[in-house]
Amino acid sequence: MMSMIDFLENLHPVMQAFLATIFTWGLTALGAASVFISRGMSRKILDGMLGFAAGVMLAASYWSLLAPAIEMSEGKRIPAWFPAAVGFLLGTIFLLGVDKILPHLHIGFPIEEAEGINTVWRRSVLLVLAITLHNIPEGLAVGVAFGAVAAGIPTATLPAAIALAIGIGIQNFPEGLAVSMPLRRAGMSRLKSFWYGQLSATVEPIAGVIGAAAVILAQPILPYALSSAAGAMFFVVVEELIPESQRGGHTDLATMGAMIGFLVMMVLDVALG
Repeated sequence: MMSMIDFLENLHPVMQAFLATIFTWGLTALGAASVFISRGMSRKILDGMLGFAAGVMLAASYWSLLAPAIEMSEGKRIPAWFPAAVGFLLGTIFLLGVDKILPHLHIGFPIEEAEGINTVWRRSVLLVLAITLHNIPEGLAVGVAFGAVAAGIPTATLPAAIALAIGIGIQNFPEGLAVSMPLRRAGMSRLKSFWYGQLSATVEPIAGVIGAAAVILAQPILPYALSSAAGAMFFVVVEELIPESQRGGHTDLATMGAMIGFLVMMVLDVALG
């Protein structure tokens, strides 16, 4: 771990964010690659994985994003809660707008329940877009975290940013799996199923670089940027991951998955941060 920190410390913050989000994308691709060695995945396992991803994102939203945003706003002319509240709301509104516009289909839902603007796009494209939708705030969150370190914020540390990237990466594994396996069951080739599965996370390095660069260029927006990423991730969890994990009927497993995911991310952030 220390060698990783020493290596990253010598890099530009934007490059740090880029490499961190390449890691999160890589775990998505690794999850999607499971299609080459497995013939399928039970709905029960998928529900547990989706619950786990929800727990990780909830914990990351607070410990890695909202708490630092509040702490760095203390002692200013405005209340400490104000930037976090405004940013959280803006992130939620942004994702709500994208959700209403971008055509997408949640995992396990029939094609008739596709959301966004009506389109004739195939199921595979809609599934990828659904995962892409919540990979955007994940990439932004990692990028903003590394940008906060570069900005010299006392509450933002490189180990904490790395912990966030690790947490996001861990929950990305089941996301890649959750896209590639249904496509394989629908008759798509293993290679195409893998391609679509990993494709959903290619947006993360782009979002990560944008997030880091924006914070470095405009440090006063940092609390708003951190909390906006938190609001966007909260939206994804409540609007997508939790309903999807509960839909298959394995509610206890999905709930325990969320609890374990929250615990894992909390331990990562507190231990490394």
